[in-house]
Amino acid sequence: MTFNSLQAYQEIWDALSDSEFQEALRRASTTSQVKVEELLAERRDLLELCREVVEAKKRSVDLLGELVERAYRSLEAVKAKPYYAEEAEEARRIIGSIVGSGKLVVMAKSMAAMEVGLRGYLESLGNEVWETDLGELLVQLEGSRPMHTITPAAHMTRLKAVKLISEKLGVKLKSDSVEEAVKAVREFLRGKIVKADVGVSGANALAADTGAIVLVENESNIRLVTSTPPIHIALVPIDKIVPTLLDAVKVAMVQAAYAGLYPPTYINIIAGPSSTADIERVRVYGAQGPRELHVVLLDNGRMKASKDTLLKEQLRCIRCGRCQYECPVWVHTANKWGGPAYGGPMGLIWTAITVDPIETGKLAYLCLGCGRCDASCPVEIPLSTILRHLKSVASRSS
Repeated sequence: MTFNSLQAYQEIWDALSDSEFQEALRRASTTSQVKVEELLAERRDLLELCREVVEAKKRSVDLLGELVERAYRSLEAVKAKPYYAEEAEEARRIIGSIVGSGKLVVMAKSMAAMEVGLRGYLESLGNEVWETDLGELLVQLEGSRPMHTITPAAHMTRLKAVKLISEKLGVKLKSDSVEEAVKAVREFLRGKIVKADVGVSGANALAADTGAIVLVENESNIRLVTSTPPIHIALVPIDKIVPTLLDAVKVAMVQAAYAGLYPPTYINIIAGPSSTADIERVRVYGAQGPRELHVVLLDNGRMKASKDTLLKEQLRCIRCGRCQYECPVWVHTANKWGGPAYGGPMGLIWTAITVDPIETGKLAYLCLGCGRCDASCPVEIPLSTILRHLKSVASRSS
């Protein structure tokens, strides 16, 4: 995947001139900041949980190669089918070979899927593919990309979202209320999910000791996508691997809290395909849920980054998106300030790891160096320091 900083600068300029875009971001960022501040003030125990996650993620980065091998063996032990993809193209090829063509595919929200361009690739093979997260579906209908890690449609006003649902899905809404829009999407997606051949998800964390995938959500679409179709494919970046299942659950809890969604409505733990042994204790795979679970472990620059003194710090990221809402630049640019998938302070660094550090460094010059991203990060990533490093990388290359 290529990335051009000049094109990104043009998109940023256009976004600054879009009054609807700016108003939507203002509303989203203000609401999110207030929610998280109130939550953390009320639940001081979450700060201790953050410290535990910091230590777990530090151990994970230091032992990344070992944890990948351990996770691979654990996945096999629970009858999942693991794969290792060194690059985005390999991840697409692996998943494409599992899905084939002419299938109905439903997807849970996954920035890793966006990173490798998965939806477009599966569609190019002749598959019908639908996002099931409401924000991701809106982005799909708009033909754009997510503007925030947790809230993909943060750049859309209510009226824009309602218009997209009405026009693109061909449904008649009785009003322009959010409730009416959500109801229409629910009915549309339920019809797709129950008929789907394949469900695709990401992961908030993967436990190396058990091969268990942990996913946190509020909509319940992830539960449906990972349990209804006969085949479930999980695309898991290797930085999501942590030593134990308890570590993985803690990561999900902290991610939800710093996204302002605590307690999370659902935490899903998936360890292998569905099975039953209720008849003469004979284990049969494929009961009420998927008969196959395929797990693609995605490298795409992460193993190399784990050897870099500064970039390795980014591998602790839990994708809560807190730094984005706190960043005075992101509040006006959203993920236009970033790469093909990720944006904002953490997104620029992920783009440097997965795509191109030089082109990313050219965009890093917009960083004000205020340090608000550092102060807001629950896992203590020195984001502003890494961004200064990327600026120097870009300057040395010119």
